[in-house]
Amino acid sequence: MAAEGGGKETNEIKTQFTTREGVYKLLTHSEYSRPNRVPFNSQGSNPVKVSFVNVNDQSGNGDRICFNVGRELYFYIYKGVRKAADLSKPIDKRIYKGTQPTCHDFNPLTATADSVSLLVGFSAGQVQLIDPIKKETSKLFNEERLIDKSRVTCVRWVPGSESLFLVAHSSGSMYLYNVENTCGTTPPNYQLLKQGENYAVHTCKSKSARNPLLRWTVGEGALNEFAFSPDGKFLACASQDGFLRVFGFDAAELHGTMKSYFGGLLCVCWSPDGQYIVAGGEDDLVTVWSFSDCRVIARGHGHKSWVSVVAFDHCTTSVEDSDLPAEFSGSDEEYHEQTNFGVGRDRANSAQSRLSKRNSTDGRPVSVTYRFGSVGQDTQMCLWDLTEDILFPHLPLSRTRTHTNVMSATSSPAAGTVTAATTTTTTTAAANSSGTNGSNTGSTGNNSGNPTNSLPATLPRSNSLPHSNPPGGTTPNCHPSSNSSTTTPTPTPTTTTSASKGGSIIDSTFIATGVSKFATLSLHDSRKDRHEKDHKRNHSMGHINSKSSDKLNQLSSSRTAKADAAKTLGTTLCPRMEEVPLLEPLVCKKIAHERLTVLIFLEDCLVTACQEGFVCTWARPGKVGLLSSQSHTATPPSGTVV
Repeated sequence: MAAEGGGKETNEIKTQFTTREGVYKLLTHSEYSRPNRVPFNSQGSNPVKVSFVNVNDQSGNGDRICFNVGRELYFYIYKGVRKAADLSKPIDKRIYKGTQPTCHDFNPLTATADSVSLLVGFSAGQVQLIDPIKKETSKLFNEERLIDKSRVTCVRWVPGSESLFLVAHSSGSMYLYNVENTCGTTPPNYQLLKQGENYAVHTCKSKSARNPLLRWTVGEGALNEFAFSPDGKFLACASQDGFLRVFGFDAAELHGTMKSYFGGLLCVCWSPDGQYIVAGGEDDLVTVWSFSDCRVIARGHGHKSWVSVVAFDHCTTSVEDSDLPAEFSGSDEEYHEQTNFGVGRDRANSAQSRLSKRNSTDGRPVSVTYRFGSVGQDTQMCLWDLTEDILFPHLPLSRTRTHTNVMSATSSPAAGTVTAATTTTTTTAAANSSGTNGSNTGSTGNNSGNPTNSLPATLPRSNSLPHSNPPGGTTPNCHPSSNSSTTTPTPTPTTTTSASKGGSIIDSTFIATGVSKFATLSLHDSRKDRHEKDHKRNHSMGHINSKSSDKLNQLSSSRTAKADAAKTLGTTLCPRMEEVPLLEPLVCKKIAHERLTVLIFLEDCLVTACQEGFVCTWARPGKVGLLSSQSHTATPPSGTVV
């Protein structure tokens, strides 16, 4: 538990919390739920999910919200911090029989005041394309479940496309669809297009264009979530086998991998500049992974159970050229623009490239701070700051430019190493109580052949540990990629058929023609596995809606899983806990009675949702607006102010 914002463990629901920016307040009038506001009995149901889209309405109320509760799907005008929610007038409401919605996604490119394209995935494997404004259902994909019979875990429009979308299933497969194509009346036949380490990509063998265009099989067990990079060129996949895999999407090349400390990975997100990926899962940790270095750079410990959602706050994340400490106010325009997922955006404005100004002759320092949040099955929300002390430990600190504590090292460093006296923590109270400790932060790559560290027997939970590349300066878990020139990757066995390396595999003309000369490859055999429930903490719950069809696709046998974990622990795939900095949350608050399933950062607020079906709006500091002066009697869920 964080030293700041932790306190006693009670059942009180917090309705506000304080950060350096100010006070975030829960707006009870802006709570969205089922019209009767009755808590939903979530036993055995799929997670509540929320999607937003802006339709550029001239009236100023352009935001629309969609959320699923049980077998119901709601579509409302989202008024945010401006006006109270009117639950009596949903734009559209749908109740499904025999299956439940599990996830959904709007296409921002085609959204207008008169029409929106909403994809909805279901527990039985189907995907529906609907227009909740026109109240139309245009198409149903995988209707006969011939493509995949397992639950849809994640659905996303391909960035920059009005017709392509990607669907992940609990079978561990992903499928690329085109809304213009049909799914056919027979099961698809596949041929191998590309194969690599624990993944394969197949194309659909058909004389005429049909769905799916591609099938990805990734890892073992369910593919729980995927996320496109801000420029749309890369795809990060979080799997039940505990691996994060990052692919170049067009060429289907594996860029890098990471292994969780324990259990499966449930969620993943990108930093606004695409330089870092945060993943969370069944190890109760949030893990920060560097895209360019292909390695874990930090872990965060604040949750008491599985982490269900991670998300970056693009409004608070900042890269500033300043002699003063970084302040967390306002929005960085570059980051704000990149979150629109436009195609072809460059990484030139990334934090790492701009940090080079620090060593220039003008002497103007660069202060880098990333803010991200997480929510979990422990009903808690945590906010985290990722500062330059963690991102670039080999660079010297001149003055105090970040909101962290710089302490002197007391232990003797190993011979021949460079010592930077930096012990960083995100809370003043935690730093003052932890005492001083030494840390060897040798320059990355230059000192790779030297002894790695000289650490005390017990480490405080602070950002105080070294970064170092493995001997030789190579990164074993970084794979060849067209955009990875900063590392020396270790070659990975890759079989490529029909497509040149580095070329796009989404070329529609290629997929539609020239596919009849290859042998057909059958689907992967059913995995005769069952999920070993090793996680037995008080707040932990089994995977939501893990029905019999999903249980066959969880982890491999427990013996195999433990053997694999033993092989990766202590490597760059999965460093030991003492080998990377351990972050403390800035804020760690219990904000719901049921497990949390949603965390979305918007410009003037952040949005959370729990399994009871309550979608809550938290106003950013100074953004409360007119709602603060209103009075209202109904305030579910009730709470106390801290």
